[in-house]
Amino acid sequence: MLLSKTSEYALQALIYLAAQPAGEPVLSRDISDYLRVPAQYLAKILQDLAKRGVLDSFKGRGGGFVLRPGAEQMNILDIVEVVEGQPFGQGCVLGLKACADETACPMHYQWKPLKKDVMGLLAQQTIGSMAEAVRAGRYRIHLPGGGELSVRPVVSRHPVS
Repeated sequence: MLLSKTSEYALQALIYLAAQPAGEPVLSRDISDYLRVPAQYLAKILQDLAKRGVLDSFKGRGGGFVLRPGAEQMNILDIVEVVEGQPFGQGCVLGLKACADETACPMHYQWKPLKKDVMGLLAQQTIGSMAEAVRAGRYRIHLPGGGELSVRPVVSRHPVS
């Protein structure tokens, strides 16, 4: 609704990764299969998040993606701004190029207080707190077909000695 598909997929993947055992790499295709999102699209998003310091990426056997230390403390606004490369919520709700108090669109004054509330809500929700809610069963990832998923543990690809 308010977020781009890229931001939505990034947030879903980060919550999924944060809900996994710490330091356990997860393949992008395992994440895309679980979330039922396009694999190549998600792989590009995850690679971009790794380039921008949110994830670590490991190649080869036992490779995959893991959250970098401290990434759990990032909030939704932080992630959206990393993904989109610009501050979230700065544009016009109708998509007009010029929209401010001086050049207000027809929705500007009604949207302005709502936007403040939405921005506050997005700033309060961290990746870690959302992952904890998933682990506790209070949060689900809803699928396009109406089904629900809670995060399941990823089976380790590392042999146990």
